[in-house]
Amino acid sequence: MSLHGRDLSWRLRGHPLLAGVSLRVPDGGVLGLIGPNGSGKSSLLKLLAGLAWPDHGEVLLAGTPLAQWRRRALARRLAVVEQHAHTEADVTVQEVVRLGRTPHLGLLGGAGAECDAAVSAALRQVGLGQQHRRAWHSLSGGERQRVQIARALAQQPRELLLDEPTNHLDIQHQLELLALLQQLPVTCVVALHDLNLAARFCDRLVLLHQGRVLAEGTPEGVLTPSLIAQAFGVQAQVERSALTGRLRVECLG
Repeated sequence: MSLHGRDLSWRLRGHPLLAGVSLRVPDGGVLGLIGPNGSGKSSLLKLLAGLAWPDHGEVLLAGTPLAQWRRRALARRLAVVEQHAHTEADVTVQEVVRLGRTPHLGLLGGAGAECDAAVSAALRQVGLGQQHRRAWHSLSGGERQRVQIARALAQQPRELLLDEPTNHLDIQHQLELLALLQQLPVTCVVALHDLNLAARFCDRLVLLHQGRVLAEGTPEGVLTPSLIAQAFGVQAQVERSALTGRLRVECLG
């Protein structure tokens, strides 16, 4: 298990965000972070990505604390897709995705055929292969989200962290995106708010509640009526879908 968070605690302006969180991310497959708003999903992703530092505990990648990784080497290994991406620059889709190649370029640049191929492949993977010349500011929210995911894929990481990537996407693109994550030869950690998407596409789940790990395991072990009630404060009926064979959660209020 290459990515490992150990006893992570973090406070921001006196407010506790995480308290004693430990997790090991299995190599390959999709690990889902679930929990109500404010439970610590985004905070945990920031620490795992090295975008913030815990007050206590540490994150290790390939057995080495993140603090000891050179930023360029880390960027070649791990990519992040955050919830919101904004720019005032007048750039095209292709130029945004090309930013994912930055860690692979030499001091004098050197973007060439390999870079172009990686960018084109990433855009095809998210269904935007013919949109490379479009202006960023002409895109819908869902299209921008897919471009940011393409940028991360162009980085060619071994670990990919995504913070609620299905936000702003319609149902078709939600399903396509999560199916894509299942197929990628990388380790994915994805924060999701939809329990049914988590049940369908994640191999393992970590359920967070008030900054702590409430449960960790397979969808069958985590998505139980009692744990859902404890974390979300609602009654739920959990069944196996005849269509997908995966769990189906219906919240009853």
